[in-house]
Amino acid sequence: MSSDARPAFYALRAGGWRDYVTLLHPPYTLWHLSYAAIGGALVPHMRWNVLGWTVLAFLLAMGVGAHALDELHGRPLRTGIPRRVLVALAVVSIAAACAVGLWVASWRTWWLLAFVGAGAFIVVAYNLELFGGAFHSDVWFGLAWGAFPVLTAYVACAGRVRGETVLAAAFAFSSSLAQRTLSTPVRHARRVAGDPAATRPLELALQLLAASLPLLAGALLLVRAA
Repeated sequence: MSSDARPAFYALRAGGWRDYVTLLHPPYTLWHLSYAAIGGALVPHMRWNVLGWTVLAFLLAMGVGAHALDELHGRPLRTGIPRRVLVALAVVSIAAACAVGLWVASWRTWWLLAFVGAGAFIVVAYNLELFGGAFHSDVWFGLAWGAFPVLTAYVACAGRVRGETVLAAAFAFSSSLAQRTLSTPVRHARRVAGDPAATRPLELALQLLAASLPLLAGALLLVRAA
């Protein structure tokens, strides 16, 4: 058994503030925020302020809320964060994300209300595995954590959906499925078998993908800023 007994390659040594950093799943959070950035960068007329608020909403809902709920459901990261703190983090962050979404919808397009409602539902249903885990599947992961941020950011910034939006959402969906395909055996090796060396090549591929998506998003944003 490997001496590297961390539950994830990005997990810090357990205890104190380090548990809260680990809770954010930093590489994965940045990965999925990149999808929102990509969606916002594809619009015909760049709207930096709208994209900024949209990314903030996803940071709150996915980066904090979803991961707090996930840790509540089985402690996969083995943090020592009290249950009541996890509940508070989830409730406050998801509520704040919805408030941001409602505010942006009030001056951009009311179509965003559908995205706010869908996002609030899936973040709870997926991470708490409600309805017998019906929404906790590979397909729903690809839709909710990949395609959804792209579509939401594009609609928030452009007020409509176009062909490039659908293609970008399909890209995000397929790359999220690739993430899921790689991360499932890696999680099992680390958290169940306690032997991360067994899946080291898969974990390396996962790390490279986690670096690649933010780089792509950054390149697109730099092009739009030029």
